[in-house]
Amino acid sequence: MSATTPTTEQIELTLEGLYCAACVLRTENALAALPGVDRATVNLATERASVEFDPAQTAIPEFVRAVAELGYTATPITDPTAKRAAYERDPLQTQMVVAIVLAIPTLALSMIPALQFNGWGWLAGALATPVALWAAWPFHHAAWLALKHRTTSMDTLISLGVLVAYVSSVAALLLTDAASMPMHLSLTARGSTGTLTFEVAAVVTAVLLAGRVLELRARRRAGDAVRALSDLSAPNATIVRDGKEILVPAATLRVGDLVLVRPGERIPADGTIVNGTASLDRSLLTGESMPVDVDPGDEVAGGSINTDGVLTIRTDRVGADSAAARIARLVEQAQTEKASVQRLADKIASWFVPAALVIAMLTFVGWLAAGASLAEALAPAVAVLVVACPCALGLAVPAALLVATGRGAQLGILLRGAPALERAEKISTILLDKTGTVTEGRMMFAGYHFRENEDPTRVVALAAAVEAGSEHPIARVIATLVDSPLPATEFKIRPGIGAEARVDGELVTVGHPTRLEAEGDLLSHPLKDACRAESELGRSLAAVSWGGVIRGIIATNDQIRPSSQAAIASMRKLGLEPVLVTGDTSAAAKSVAAAVGIRGVIANVLPEGKVDEVRRLQTEGRAVALVGDGVNDAPALALADLGIAMGSGADVAIAAADITLVRPDLFAAADAVRLARQTMRTIRGNLFWAFAYNVILIPVAALGLLNPMLSGLAMASSSLFVLGNSLRLRRFRASEQGISR
Repeated sequence: MSATTPTTEQIELTLEGLYCAACVLRTENALAALPGVDRATVNLATERASVEFDPAQTAIPEFVRAVAELGYTATPITDPTAKRAAYERDPLQTQMVVAIVLAIPTLALSMIPALQFNGWGWLAGALATPVALWAAWPFHHAAWLALKHRTTSMDTLISLGVLVAYVSSVAALLLTDAASMPMHLSLTARGSTGTLTFEVAAVVTAVLLAGRVLELRARRRAGDAVRALSDLSAPNATIVRDGKEILVPAATLRVGDLVLVRPGERIPADGTIVNGTASLDRSLLTGESMPVDVDPGDEVAGGSINTDGVLTIRTDRVGADSAAARIARLVEQAQTEKASVQRLADKIASWFVPAALVIAMLTFVGWLAAGASLAEALAPAVAVLVVACPCALGLAVPAALLVATGRGAQLGILLRGAPALERAEKISTILLDKTGTVTEGRMMFAGYHFRENEDPTRVVALAAAVEAGSEHPIARVIATLVDSPLPATEFKIRPGIGAEARVDGELVTVGHPTRLEAEGDLLSHPLKDACRAESELGRSLAAVSWGGVIRGIIATNDQIRPSSQAAIASMRKLGLEPVLVTGDTSAAAKSVAAAVGIRGVIANVLPEGKVDEVRRLQTEGRAVALVGDGVNDAPALALADLGIAMGSGADVAIAAADITLVRPDLFAAADAVRLARQTMRTIRGNLFWAFAYNVILIPVAALGLLNPMLSGLAMASSSLFVLGNSLRLRRFRASEQGISR
């Protein structure tokens, strides 16, 4: 999403009545024409509009009025119930049922000679009238509103086709003896006999209404994943106040509340566990199918389900600030973004309807000039009007994007929009930050070495006592090596070296071995050899010293994520070249790279150096992705062709990225690229079908080789094909070594 300026606000609207790409373009133009509007984007698949505007120049009711003048309905989204309501409406179902019930006997009367008694045409007209005038009213109303604004839409074509077939038949009934004229079934317009076309008006209306109802249902299926995210929040929460349990609406929770969550209940807000242990099902948030064990001090996300144990949680983020709300918001915003192919399709569709009207008129005139009767000339013209509707063209891109973003969210991959998909498909090189990306981002104990004849237990106990007063990541690891640290006094930080404190009568220093040696502390040769060996493995070292002698070395390292090695192999299978880029030492970087199978290593890189590396690779003609999680990664994430942020990382990194990985492993990065490629293949297939359908069938209809009823069936089928093809993306699966869902 493009960033808004300080004076700019963003509003989202649910829309009703849009059915084609031409409708989308008209709505976008109407919204963009209002004063103070910076950007207006309409998505046909989600029936949503996103508008960035200056509230000092335009009020929200103006947007609703502008859309209403086009014949559509707009509702500002101000709460979750409004969002769900957009998916619950099904205004055409009654009209569809009536149309089908009346169209069937109308078709039978018109096509089966044995049923055509004397005056049968009057009964066919009586059956077709409510279909052509009432059931088809949505088409007529939208077409009239478009005409008032001197424009056209898909509804213009449908309305004209139905009315021409109906009005010409009524005229034939009143002016000729067509009511008793025999007719029979024909698959082509040219093969029809008689002058009554009531069955065309009725069947085309019924087929197109059925197509739209099925299309609306298919759109809902496409958006199931997104609505599941919107429904993650628990409706109620049990809070603990003054020792009492009180059941309150989750929407009333405040930061700092203590919430009790029992087995089977959903965590109502993001927070930190104060008491209790449990296993959490986070599958709807991260895509991970296996429950995760949590203990006091762990942070938990709202929307997770407590599978066992009783937890007391202090709320940290509530409402719109929660993880579930942020994920749903990111996915919804992504679905209003447009790919370049979508903008091209919208532009072509805007010309399609006027062109179809001209072709239909030329078809009618051409058949009359060739000696055809009025009825014979009308049939192919009506077929052209119906078959030319660019409905499939308008759904080709947004339907695939809707399904892809929803499925991605289920698998812990948040796509920021269609442009991100387009860029992800072209990536050739992927830069991986080490800490927090390839590794866990937290230090772990790796081993220790002691001076000859030194008591290991005493060395570790004194080191843990000193580090208990420090907040350094390595210090926290050392402090946990004993259950109950000894008391320490005179604690102080020694900048550039480490920490110092008096423990058990000794002034103990814990710090970097090389710097302590430079200070004059004695480092024995065996310990020097141990330091060298540990450094080659990329481990961080802390020396424990007192009395001017280094008594022991404690090694720690940043644990490599268990999935990193297999994920790197998966990236190579996709044709991606992984490169490790880090500010750590060359030894540490090469050690991690060798462990996970990365050949390219760029070490000792400052934050601005990452930007330079991205730029250098881009000048070599490579499409570069960067995966990172820290504040220092944000500039490079923004510059890269594709920025991928680990969801566990800093907010600024997530804001700068095109894709956010809620699932904390590199498989998600490989899966994001696979999903992007599969989605773009689906989009290209949709566009090919949409274009090919119109290019092939319009001339077929103009030549009189397509019955108008079959034109309606073909038009509805094309839209359903595009939706069905897009829905195949719901079967996209994560890598086998990753999650299995």
